[in-house]
Amino acid sequence: MSETSVSETQALQEGLAGVASDFSSDRQSFHVHWGKAMMWIFLLSDTFIFSSFLIGYMTVRMSAQDPWPLTSEVFALSMGGEPIPLLLIAIMTFILITSSGTMALAVNMGYAKEKKKTFYLMLITAILGASFVGMQVFEWSKLIFDEGVRPWANPMGASQFGAAFFMITGFHGMHVSGGVIYLLVVAFRVKNGFYERRGNDYSIVEICGLYWHFVDLVWVFIFAFFYLW
Repeated sequence: MSETSVSETQALQEGLAGVASDFSSDRQSFHVHWGKAMMWIFLLSDTFIFSSFLIGYMTVRMSAQDPWPLTSEVFALSMGGEPIPLLLIAIMTFILITSSGTMALAVNMGYAKEKKKTFYLMLITAILGASFVGMQVFEWSKLIFDEGVRPWANPMGASQFGAAFFMITGFHGMHVSGGVIYLLVVAFRVKNGFYERRGNDYSIVEICGLYWHFVDLVWVFIFAFFYLW
């Protein structure tokens, strides 16, 4: 064995011994902000929930006895002429992906200590998120009042369609609504200098960004599995 391999093996053993020592003495082993670590744990648990919802949806759809409604027709939107398939859903997706970009810029400005830019970028992100929720409310009202879709019934085909739609999109909409409130609280604290008085630490902006990016990523999967399939 070469001297380099021996030194690398010794370094690895010393590193593992150091980690074990830190754990056994109740010391910090990984230098990660506690808020970021807790957010990752929360997002991991949320991943399991959304995965269960989507897997349950696919199982129900493949086992449904009645025809499953064509989403391209159900979610078509007329702009004075022929209905355009998935027009509203495409706009909602564009808005949410755009908000992910403004959130990423807000995180960069936060670490650069650009308080004013951070505030406005987070405010824009919150406005985009609120717009998404507003469009989702319009989508729900259209299906409920115009099409007669219910969680227990669906005049356009399989009755499971309504239950799957309201459960998945409703749960995601709750996350977006909570995220908008979270963004606004953090944004106005940034504006008021709250984090400057607490050691000039803007890591909360990144933690908020982790949540928002997760919400955006989940919507991509919902869009692919529910609306495009």
